[in-house]
Amino acid sequence: MSLRIYIPADAAAVALDADSVATALQAAAAREGIEIEITRTGSRGLHWLEPLLEVATAKGRIGYGPVGVSDVASVLAAARDDSAHPLCVGVVDDLPFLKRQTRLTFARCGIVDPRSLDDYAAHDGYKGLARALEIGSTATIAAVTASGLRGRGGAGFPTGIKWDTVAKTDASQKYIVCNADEGDSGTFADRMIMEGDPFVLIEGMTIAGIATGATLGYIYVRSEYPHAIATLNAALVAARRANRLGRNVMGSPHHFDIEVRMGAGAYVCGEETALLDSLEGKRGTVRAKPPLPAHKGLFGCPTVINNVLSLATVPLILDKGAEFYRDCGMGRSRGTMPIQLAGNVRHSGLFEVAFGITLGELVDEIGGGTMSGRPVRAVQVGGPLGAYFPRELFDTPFDYEAFAARDGLIGHGGIVVFDDTVDMAKQARFAMEFCAVESCGKCTPCRVGSTRGVDVIDRIIRDESRVANIELLKDLCNTLKFGSLCALGGLTPYPVMSAITHFPEDFGITPPSRQAAE
Repeated sequence: MSLRIYIPADAAAVALDADSVATALQAAAAREGIEIEITRTGSRGLHWLEPLLEVATAKGRIGYGPVGVSDVASVLAAARDDSAHPLCVGVVDDLPFLKRQTRLTFARCGIVDPRSLDDYAAHDGYKGLARALEIGSTATIAAVTASGLRGRGGAGFPTGIKWDTVAKTDASQKYIVCNADEGDSGTFADRMIMEGDPFVLIEGMTIAGIATGATLGYIYVRSEYPHAIATLNAALVAARRANRLGRNVMGSPHHFDIEVRMGAGAYVCGEETALLDSLEGKRGTVRAKPPLPAHKGLFGCPTVINNVLSLATVPLILDKGAEFYRDCGMGRSRGTMPIQLAGNVRHSGLFEVAFGITLGELVDEIGGGTMSGRPVRAVQVGGPLGAYFPRELFDTPFDYEAFAARDGLIGHGGIVVFDDTVDMAKQARFAMEFCAVESCGKCTPCRVGSTRGVDVIDRIIRDESRVANIELLKDLCNTLKFGSLCALGGLTPYPVMSAITHFPEDFGITPPSRQAAE
């Protein structure tokens, strides 16, 4: 009997020694005379179980995790004999963490061999592109617009409107740029797609190119993602060989190709215009708008700039229809959001779900509370420039408008959990320091204001003229918010002001409730 075994080659699993586990598994099988076939997949997103080894059975894939090298022999024996093992978690698809999800964008992650185009096609791959070629560019853009898909990189701008603008702009050359410069703390969804299902991104970019008249696409990946870069390049080669990229895509009159470009790790290059400067070989600095990139973007040509998750969702919309996607979610937030749980949380990982689930459900039920076992005091949603929410706001639905109404943002969908030992004054200081370090330096509010902000918070922490300095900090945040050229400086006040508002005692301020009691 031959055993088919799946082990992630995802960077998170590799960091936890998945490669050594795979090597040890091959050696153990050879010693025992057991015939096995190992497929290296992406991650399922259950990071607390990594490396997660899965064995194909008639009941489904049976999981074992987290598996170390020393566990390999006993796990292999248990899989061969269908016997009990302490690391066995049962049928992986039946685990509550996966069963509660609505996996649309991430449906293939952890399932397919990410470098096999045949495997991708066998799981409904390239049906979206075939549909786009059948209905034409106008209907393709209309479908993306009708789906309600908004930018998953953080801004939440309607994807269809951006595509329509580029399509209607007359130019001899147009580009599709994928922003894969995933730099927010606690985020890893882009990386997981690129490492676990790269063809869905390639297909999404190709659909965008055909819909808008672009002939070349660039994937701008941060240098800290070597596994993603290698997997993407392998997938691009396979796509070209199969006529899914290049001239006359799938026998159509359309030409479209993609290149991978590696960034140098500057956070500000996650801002679309700074990214364009970097792609052009310049220092990444923010451009003033207008002109918008849709009119004058890369090398002065009309350019669609979308996040990895936005583009990776497009094939599903074309395949299943706009209504299928739009039926998920709430309000103006349609479809699903891949939410990344990180920090001091028991069940870290990726959880894809329709918009509308509450923050409390995500942290307490899905995440399982803190890893330390101490009470949750705060969560930061939306990366290093996202607001800190206390437990009192855990009833907030995960929705663009609901978070904005409470002076927060969902950003790229990252949630970082903190227990009751966190010092929120230090967290506010970190936000200002982060802005100072990562600023491109082009505008004064961001360049100077963030540095001044660090100094002011240091004085507050030292109890130097605390009341006056807190007022100065609030005024400084107001200047940053409304005077900065881009979101780096414009969003830095969110973590700072939310820390002061919701956790005043960490700044030496008596909370209003205690003042009333006194």
